[in-house]
Amino acid sequence: MVAHIGDFGLAKLLPFKPHQNSSIGIRGTTGYAAPEYGVGNEMTKQGDVYSFGILLLEMITGRRPTDPVFQEGLNLHGHVKTALPDRVMEIIEPLILPTRKEAANGYEGRKLKRLEEAMISLARIGLACSMESPGERMNMSNVLHELQRINDILQNSESSSV
Repeated sequence: MVAHIGDFGLAKLLPFKPHQNSSIGIRGTTGYAAPEYGVGNEMTKQGDVYSFGILLLEMITGRRPTDPVFQEGLNLHGHVKTALPDRVMEIIEPLILPTRKEAANGYEGRKLKRLEEAMISLARIGLACSMESPGERMNMSNVLHELQRINDILQNSESSSV
């Protein structure tokens, strides 16, 4: 689970020859670069939104976009989309979930429900950011608002157990 800063706004088109304007490829990491970059479109903020969405989905699932399980048209975006909302906890990275000891000490109930609600919201943000079409992707100011809302949910979960 290594984030690559080159996938966020610093990605550059590689020139065919030095001092030539045409490009032959993209510098960035496979799976994180927006699909429109593959057809030669210019780098945009929406491309960075896509990369952020993929990174978020990777963080909550523990699966890279290039994971070998994603074959025959299945990808990280589709994997998460098919799990929402009822099976989201089945695809969450186990390290995020409460341990058996925490569960035995009363983590279950309201706190677990808030964690599930937060994971569903994070998955929805990741999906909205990683839409194939740039125009359908979530605006980053809305992402920030939603992330703050999720943080409030989790903070209320923490304070209610004290």
